[in-house]
Amino acid sequence: MTNLLIKIFIKDKNTENPDTRAKYGMLSSTTGIIVNILLSAIKLIIGIFANSISIISDALNNVTDAGSSIVTMIGFKMSQKKIDRDHPWGHGRMEYITAFIVDVLIVLVGLELFRSSFDKIISPELPDINNVTIIILVIAVLTKLWLFVFYNKIAKIINSAAIKGNAYDSISDSVSTFVVLLSAIVAKMYGISIDGYASILVAIFILFTGFKALKETIDLLLGMKPEKEFVEKLEEFTKNYEMISGIHDIMVHDYGPGRKIISFHAEVPADCDICKAHDVIDQMEQDIYDEFNCITTIHMDPIVTDDEEINEMRKKTEEIVKEINTEFSIHDFRMTDGGDRINLIFDLVIPSDSKINHDELKNIVQEKIHSVNDKYYAVPKVENSFV
Repeated sequence: MTNLLIKIFIKDKNTENPDTRAKYGMLSSTTGIIVNILLSAIKLIIGIFANSISIISDALNNVTDAGSSIVTMIGFKMSQKKIDRDHPWGHGRMEYITAFIVDVLIVLVGLELFRSSFDKIISPELPDINNVTIIILVIAVLTKLWLFVFYNKIAKIINSAAIKGNAYDSISDSVSTFVVLLSAIVAKMYGISIDGYASILVAIFILFTGFKALKETIDLLLGMKPEKEFVEKLEEFTKNYEMISGIHDIMVHDYGPGRKIISFHAEVPADCDICKAHDVIDQMEQDIYDEFNCITTIHMDPIVTDDEEINEMRKKTEEIVKEINTEFSIHDFRMTDGGDRINLIFDLVIPSDSKINHDELKNIVQEKIHSVNDKYYAVPKVENSFV
């Protein structure tokens, strides 16, 4: 069913195209609105007739799901706005903002259901459950499971946090409706009302899902390090260019899906033709845009590549750093000879979550390098990695 809907409504499969992303977003939102409104109306009717607070609560939850789809639809529309004077990077982060709104709505629904469930526990009433009610609830569970699969597939296709939030919501609804179904079966078979307790379980699951989705969206808004796979592809891509010895200090700024800004330093031989190197880097920037759809700024770092002593000490320094921690690395290595003293100047890169004291790390590296030759004095600059 999911593939059929995509085939009917999405003709262009290029998800890097903003218009195509918008079509996927509209398809997911429209489908979610229709399905959730139908489910909420049916559940509300049977919940009122059966006098079941858990079924009514589940119906109201579907109403908020429809509202979430509307918010997502608005977010996709706003994110496609063209760049303007005040927003030179576009409006792509509106997807993250609407995802945040959807996640907050999920949490609020969970809190309200949790509160209302206590009234039913204090004053329990046996719901009037029949076979039709049970059949409808089974259909509702299966429908929400399909909606989860539908949302999840589209979220992966276009890498959308907003639609991923809707997928979380749908799977929580499947579980909550299943709990309501069990409550209805117990009431019908054994004449016991566990309606309020079932409603509390529903609320707890909704809250868990909501807070999990909220954390992921907040991470996107705050800024997260890029995916490892993306960085590896970028590094591999740059190896195809002559004169480029390596890249470092990679930064990736996310302005919404499909709107990344990249910057990094590219190492070139110190004795190369600077104009030729500049042309190579210009071409690289254009090629990265064509390949990854990212605007790129590259800083050129000249390094000595034909000096035996420098190459040997660069390798030795890398070994010393790796002995301390295999995740540490160096770049911008150079040596200045002052006669009695030779300075080894380099940047020492450590992971952002490393707890090691920078001054202590400097001292350790300096001592190890000085022990190789008492003329060598390390001058490391410790910095955190952004990838």
